[in-house]
Amino acid sequence: MNDVLDELYAVAESRRQEKREGSYTCYLFEQGLDKILKKVGEEAAETIIAAKNGVKADTVGEISDLLFHLVVMMANEGITPGDVKAELARRHQKEGNLKTFHKVDKNS
Repeated sequence: MNDVLDELYAVAESRRQEKREGSYTCYLFEQGLDKILKKVGEEAAETIIAAKNGVKADTVGEISDLLFHLVVMMANEGITPGDVKAELARRHQKEGNLKTFHKVDKNS
């Protein structure tokens, strides 16, 4: 997936820098961060619903939509896949990474 993520990011970054007529990615960048974040939120909700419905193909499709919109957000904010990979690697090295639950909500 790393190669695909890097390629997707490269395309998003190129669309951010060089506007292309009819490009959905360019449209998102033109609309700005609020629109991009709205789409991230919508796709996150759709991913949750798809997973809850238990149809793998639908869930995979929604995860793909969510990842696409996250990549657009990353490019908009100057966050690279390398930044995210480095943070994930850093977290992977930690031991005892269980978070302390808040006393009121132990189910989160």
